[in-house]
Amino acid sequence: MQDTYDNSGKDGLKPDNDFGGTGKETGNDFTAGTGKKKKRFSFLINILLFVLTFFTTTIAGVGWLNADPYQLENFQLGITYSVLMLLVISTHEFGHYFAARIHKIDVTLPYYIPFPFLFLNPFGTMGAVIKMKTRMQSRKSLFDIGVAGPIAGWVTSMIILTIGYVTLPSIDYIYKIHPEYQNTGMLTTGLTFGNNLVFLFFEKIFSMKHGVFVPPMNEIYHYPFLCVGWFGLLITSLNMMPVGQLDGGHISYAMFGGKSKYIGYTVFYLLVLFGILGILPLLNIKLDIGSLNWLVWALLIFFVIKIKHPPICFDMDEPLGTFRTATGWFAYFIFIVSFCPIPISEI
Repeated sequence: MQDTYDNSGKDGLKPDNDFGGTGKETGNDFTAGTGKKKKRFSFLINILLFVLTFFTTTIAGVGWLNADPYQLENFQLGITYSVLMLLVISTHEFGHYFAARIHKIDVTLPYYIPFPFLFLNPFGTMGAVIKMKTRMQSRKSLFDIGVAGPIAGWVTSMIILTIGYVTLPSIDYIYKIHPEYQNTGMLTTGLTFGNNLVFLFFEKIFSMKHGVFVPPMNEIYHYPFLCVGWFGLLITSLNMMPVGQLDGGHISYAMFGGKSKYIGYTVFYLLVLFGILGILPLLNIKLDIGSLNWLVWALLIFFVIKIKHPPICFDMDEPLGTFRTATGWFAYFIFIVSFCPIPISEI
């Protein structure tokens, strides 16, 4: 997720930056005479947004179980999904939050983003954002704040996935959701989540266990732990792209300075390529390696997120050290194993 930097002025970084969401400058939150009062009650909006997001993700969880999300008696069915989703989002955002606090950078609590229009976004949320109120102090602070969120969110997603696979129910679970499968057999068509190296690993391991039914990728969204784990890996891989003001862009800039722009352009053109390859199935050319979604993402990067990280005026000669450098490479390992060439498709 991203910051917004202001390149005007001597500092090169203006306070009140978003970190973890869409990254729009909003100006100072505090005004003379009312600043203390606003600060005292500012957490109420965080709580309200959290409650609303709990509601929207709960009804989304009901929807993933093929139940009516707008029937009150079904509400409890989505609570597991909702709690897991908020856990993934929260660990990501609080990774940024606590890293900022360690570096004595003033930052808000997360602003959760509810999304009730499930026909547009069936996950029930657009994530969350925190706002930085003071500027970065060093290359190390930029790196630490950028890397803490994705690693925290990824570790949480991996734990959720592990629990989900270890506790997989029998095939009767899917028969309760799709009773027609008992007559027709398991379908391999419909809405399908994209595979990545993590899911291939789990599938390989648990498919070898006798008596364990491992659901195909067009059915895993009926399993809350697998659905949320997949979503966590997806948003982690999106945030870890080393471009502009995404988390991966911050890490790349902290590690490589001005040279990070070459990495950003490489990733951007690869996304365009994946997007173009996604057109081929529409031309009856069978090549399951790309998705039109990547063209949309490439446009978003080009016009909003930007390819190049804005210059920061602190000393880039400050060494990150061995541990931070190794952590940075591990973060890009996370990106590679979590990346889905075809995120979501309708087969």
